[in-house]
Amino acid sequence: MILRQPVVVVLGHVDSGKTSLLDKIRGTVVQSREAGGITQHIGASFFPTETIKKITGPLYEKLSKAETTIPGILFIDTPGHEVFANLRLRGGSAADIAIVVADVNKGFEPQTIESIEILKKRKVPFVVALNKVDMLSGWKKTGFAKYKKNVRPRPDKFDLLFITEEIKNQDKVTLDLLDEKIYNVVGSLSRLGFTSEAFWRVKEFNKEIAIVPISAVTGVGIPELFAVLVGLTQQFLNKRLERKEDHARGIILEINEEVGLGTSANVILIDGIIHQGDSILVAKRENAIVTKVKALLLPKPLDEMRDPRDKFQSVNEVVSAAGLKIISADLEGVLAGSPLYVVNDKEEEEKLRPLIESEIKNTIIENPNSLGVILKSDTIGSLEALIDLLRKSKVPIQIADIGNITRKDIMLSTAVKDKDRYLGVVLGFNVKVLEDAKKEAQEKGIVIFNENVIYNLVRTYTDWVQDQKEREDSIIFNEIPPICKFHFLKGFIFRRNDPAVFGAEVMIGKLRQKIHVINEDGKRIGVIHQIQEHGKNLDEAKKDMQVALSIQGPTIGRQINEGDVFFTDLTSRQAKLLQERFVDRLTEDEKVIFEKILQLKRKSDPAFGYI
Repeated sequence: MILRQPVVVVLGHVDSGKTSLLDKIRGTVVQSREAGGITQHIGASFFPTETIKKITGPLYEKLSKAETTIPGILFIDTPGHEVFANLRLRGGSAADIAIVVADVNKGFEPQTIESIEILKKRKVPFVVALNKVDMLSGWKKTGFAKYKKNVRPRPDKFDLLFITEEIKNQDKVTLDLLDEKIYNVVGSLSRLGFTSEAFWRVKEFNKEIAIVPISAVTGVGIPELFAVLVGLTQQFLNKRLERKEDHARGIILEINEEVGLGTSANVILIDGIIHQGDSILVAKRENAIVTKVKALLLPKPLDEMRDPRDKFQSVNEVVSAAGLKIISADLEGVLAGSPLYVVNDKEEEEKLRPLIESEIKNTIIENPNSLGVILKSDTIGSLEALIDLLRKSKVPIQIADIGNITRKDIMLSTAVKDKDRYLGVVLGFNVKVLEDAKKEAQEKGIVIFNENVIYNLVRTYTDWVQDQKEREDSIIFNEIPPICKFHFLKGFIFRRNDPAVFGAEVMIGKLRQKIHVINEDGKRIGVIHQIQEHGKNLDEAKKDMQVALSIQGPTIGRQINEGDVFFTDLTSRQAKLLQERFVDRLTEDEKVIFEKILQLKRKSDPAFGYI
């Protein structure tokens, strides 16, 4: 059995140190150049056997005794759990195993949990890298060499340290703290349905999730992390990693214009072998096309596809799994994030073509007559991820497509805005807003959300909607008369009519000027004209306040008398709004009085019968 390189995906919450971990081993500084310090597009790095041997040190001797050994590892650095969900080919995940990175001091965060749920759903085994162990309170950095941020080490030098050695130099208090953090993760994994333990206490690696404390800054624990990763793949993934010589398949990462070469595609080859001159089936916006491979370019080991230190090497063939660059005619317009298949004959082409075309058509959404947001993205992977996020947030989508934001998108949003202003917006991920679109948006008042950090786009939009609705609700709520119960104080008559002026005490709720009030029979007795306290006018009187009220309408001794109790008057529309949208804004006492008001109004007003 010949094994291919396993595809290892690195997942975790924002700022947990996913890219920093790979940067430490590669000696690159990719992360510092990413938008917002967060990886935006999938990158790939190949770690050959020699590198693994240097990283794992004396542990490699045990690893090399396996019946079949892997020829290296292809690491995929992802923009997060959403895009990983779409890093797939038909039939399952493109990843063979995963590293879930978590901050030792923060434990499992929302994206950590969602990442694990996806891994669980796709049945992808994983290891937990508990990062930033050097940030634990009291941790002694006893054994690592001088470290300068963003300085690349020599490619043949790995200043990595064994966590099992480092913990021998720590105080008991620090070790107890580390154990506490590990068992927090054990608890989180248990709630997700997994048994786990610190890797040095694991008895059966195929039944327990291994937790490896590491530091992406100092290199502590990385040798053991690699050893666990390689051991798991060699021992339990043999059948999955058996290389298939035919049916080469992969995923298009990006389409670029190369100076002197023309259009090229960055590709992850998941399985099989691709040769110069092979015919490949790839997807465009409208259909799938076949084109021939003019050249294959391979980054050197440890070079990140987005950040190569050396020129790519021209080769005749590439063996899976690998990240590579393909030069070919007709690649312009090929969709990033879409599948790629090597086709050997017409029959194979005809079999695969409808599969690819249906996959693209199923992703792109076109419902021009529906109410929903307009979504534009740069890749199929990002588009799928954002569609999924919007659906989880219950946001309807009218259009979801690849490409820049155009004037047509703004015009479609304008039609939606007339019916629902919260949906009459355009969401863009990593795309340009064309000039005529900007102008149209300004004229029509269309809000454009265009982000280059994938996590932020949906959150920014949903936060905006929530803020707008809260403002709108506050305006509507403040237009509804406040719920109030008050009574006429005995011995405080200042004027009998035109207007009636008397002393009152607020028993429950708030009293405001210009509101109608009713008596205990549900009859309207007048409108509050003024509220005064110690001769000063008030806009509002609160519970337990004793104030002077002037009310237009009644005459004291006829319609109203000392000791009478009064309530806020409401129209049927106001009462319905309060009951359906704002009842949670009332205190428990106000809710009781609101029900009392409804009872009174039902007797005197037929419109209240259904409220």
